[in-house]
Amino acid sequence: MKELVAAALTAAKERGQDVADVPLTAIAATAGISRSTLLRRLGGSRAALDEAVRESGTDPGGRPPVRERAIEAAALLVAERGLAGVTLDAVADRADCSLPSLHTVFEGRDGLLAAVFERHSALPDLEALAADPPEDLEGTVRALHAVFAAAFTHQPRIVPAVFADLLGRPDGPAARVMAANLPRLLAGLDRLLQPHVRAGRLRPLPTAVLVQLLLGPLLNHVLIRPVLEPLPGAGLPSTDETVEIFVGAYLRAVALPEAGAAESGGDGNAPRGGP
Repeated sequence: MKELVAAALTAAKERGQDVADVPLTAIAATAGISRSTLLRRLGGSRAALDEAVRESGTDPGGRPPVRERAIEAAALLVAERGLAGVTLDAVADRADCSLPSLHTVFEGRDGLLAAVFERHSALPDLEALAADPPEDLEGTVRALHAVFAAAFTHQPRIVPAVFADLLGRPDGPAARVMAANLPRLLAGLDRLLQPHVRAGRLRPLPTAVLVQLLLGPLLNHVLIRPVLEPLPGAGLPSTDETVEIFVGAYLRAVALPEAGAAESGGDGNAPRGGP
């Protein structure tokens, strides 16, 4: 097998390709044998050659890096088994990689779960929204609800699994993931909400309280909706309609009349953002 590995590496270098992308015909020609002879020596499949190349210390390529495969595999396992059911052994088996490679890339299970949470949580979209926010309060609140509704309902359902683990095991891996990501989450929300507080559009409450009022109803709905939907006569509105209901309720709860409206004689107690 050593000479076949050497031929594969040589052919890959000459063609400027990963080993996995080099046709068997080219590898056979470099080895000085026919393609049929190469296949016979490989047992009928190039998988043995790719594995031998990998064992020689070279990634044969042709598939995503270990980090990407592991994050995807772990996300599917979280959705299937919950956080408690995700082990590095199971991830390595699902991602077709070695256990040491997971430790090298993620520095352990918590590092892998943190990467999964960041990939599938609201953080990327929240930070993009904070970098270019809507100018008006209602638009900001609606955009925030849309970002978190998407994260809560996104498949695989990582965020609900994290919250389920957090509620069941306050000192478990979900708590550590949340603690690691909470500063970034609150920073993005602070950038979006506090300008409206300073402008007198929102009640002067701490960002954490404003966020709890914002996300509490939505999270509760997302966690319970799968249980309610099959029930006869549940009559649940769509997720988009529900988001609009929550936007209006949030604005009625925490929005203040803007100075201009108050000076013009508007009703400072009039609800905003919905019927």
